[in-house]
Amino acid sequence: MSWSQKVLRVNLTNGTAVAEPLNMEWAQKYLGQRGLGTRYLCEEVDPQVDALSPENKLIMVNGPLTGTMAATGGRYAVVTKSPLTGAVACSNSGGFIGAELRNAGWDMVIFEGRSDKPVYLNIENQNAELLDASDLWGTSVWETDEKIRQRHQDPRVRIAAVGRSAENGCLYSAIVNDLHRAAGRSGVGTVMASKNLKAVVVRGSLGVSGIKDPQRFMKEIAIQKQVLADNPVTGVGLPTYGTQVLMNVINEVGAQPTRNARDVQFESAHKISGEAMHEPRESDGKPNLTRNAGCFACTIACGRISTIDQTHFSIKNKPQYWGNTGGLEYENAWSMGSDTGIDDLDAVTYANAICNEDGIDPISFGATLAAAMEMFEAGDLTLEDTGGLELRFGSAEVLVKAVELTAAGEGFGKELAMGSKRLCEKYGRPDLSMTVKGQEFPAYDPRGIQGMGLAYATSNRGACHLRGYTVSSEVLGIPEKTDPLATEGKPELVKAFQDATAAVDSSGLCVFATFAWTLDNIAPQIDAACEGEWTVERLAETGERIWNMERRFNLAAGLTGADDSLPKRLLTEAAKTGPAKGMVAKLGDMLPQYYEIRGWGDDGVPSKETYQRLGL
Repeated sequence: MSWSQKVLRVNLTNGTAVAEPLNMEWAQKYLGQRGLGTRYLCEEVDPQVDALSPENKLIMVNGPLTGTMAATGGRYAVVTKSPLTGAVACSNSGGFIGAELRNAGWDMVIFEGRSDKPVYLNIENQNAELLDASDLWGTSVWETDEKIRQRHQDPRVRIAAVGRSAENGCLYSAIVNDLHRAAGRSGVGTVMASKNLKAVVVRGSLGVSGIKDPQRFMKEIAIQKQVLADNPVTGVGLPTYGTQVLMNVINEVGAQPTRNARDVQFESAHKISGEAMHEPRESDGKPNLTRNAGCFACTIACGRISTIDQTHFSIKNKPQYWGNTGGLEYENAWSMGSDTGIDDLDAVTYANAICNEDGIDPISFGATLAAAMEMFEAGDLTLEDTGGLELRFGSAEVLVKAVELTAAGEGFGKELAMGSKRLCEKYGRPDLSMTVKGQEFPAYDPRGIQGMGLAYATSNRGACHLRGYTVSSEVLGIPEKTDPLATEGKPELVKAFQDATAAVDSSGLCVFATFAWTLDNIAPQIDAACEGEWTVERLAETGERIWNMERRFNLAAGLTGADDSLPKRLLTEAAKTGPAKGMVAKLGDMLPQYYEIRGWGDDGVPSKETYQRLGL
């Protein structure tokens, strides 16, 4: 039935790791990964708990298609309560460790309590034990990875770890697996470090069994792989340029937040674009991009592997960074490039490498730095406050120094580690924090893509593009083109994207496949693999159930409809250039209708009828 039907419960306080059966009734209602992990969180964690207390839990969870031969079936998620937002956190990652965990025979690992000393969990198929990590504490993700491999003498193990930023309490720290893949958002790494858990090491050789109809499953896989190959986005655009294919596109439509969203277009976007990554540098004649890379079972391979010019100031005297490293994705290039006004491609690549090395969410980091730059420019921050850093927009040197300080938890890096909401509040400028529910919003300006404004405002984990990527429709015309500047029909569009994405996130598949696939392509694969009848309608309802469950957790945690808002700047300061010139984000025109079609009251609270209809 595709699920392994086994959960590993790790009590860090007691030092135990015990197997228990997966709740299959919940699996049938929530499918897996995001949905199933959140169901366990809701059952076992008080929504009002301090996110960094031992009472919070950290759940690593696969979907039923994780580790199978389904294209892009390598995803896993980390579910917890976020220290950044106080809301539910579910952060998704690719790479190989999710599949390795599945091949070791586990659907889920639940971490509870707190160890009295640093430890890491070592899983070898059905055997699991906590091992001393005292010598690993204070080291980066990359150092931890190397030391663990030397210790275990097995090149095939897969490792997920936290870096120094998480240990030092950076509120948006990530869990990094396979060196440069990450469960990146909402501070899940911070929660992991708060439990004195340094790493999770997995070696699985049992394989995946239990597919309901293997012959039909293989047939469906072949059909859907061809769909991905034939699509211009998943077959050409993403393999060639990665998500960086969007840099020039989004800039052209006037929806690229620039210099802390003061502007909607970056005049130097072409210098940090996917195309620029292919161009030979004047300095050494080599391109930034070395090659593309794929996660487990991925036929798209949107990942980037890059090198930095060895004479560049960021690494001139640091030979450890002269080799290949994880390259820029669009969000990273935007946050540490356009949003900070920096067009030095190698400097942004270096900052991205430090984020990977020490487990930092680059979206939140770059956006927080941009807010700090604006406060410095306005005089709200002084050189005394910043430890001598002249936080000027466009300064590549400042970017490099700021990311190093944040990784190490030193100097002004400690301030940046709070995130922009707390930083801007501390210095009396809360209006300069470009956040929703305390989480920094990504690389799409709602003034130029109106649907994304509603998606940001209503996202259960705080501002997020991956909780309802209406850019597909509003910019790329997938599955059909809608006007990015119009508000009519956007509540329905946002809800449809949110529900579908929740289902995809719960399957173990990558949401990027939905540039080519709809639920019509995904449902047959799940139906062939999993017990029960999985139709398009059932998947959509499952996604809606998950969305409302997350909402219920947040309401119990103390969030309200008032948190479904956008930064004042987006609502009152019109776009200065581009197609959206003269427009603001028209959230007020969309939110009431969104609540209505969701079956929620005017206060944003789901009705009893909605809960009952969805079996909540």
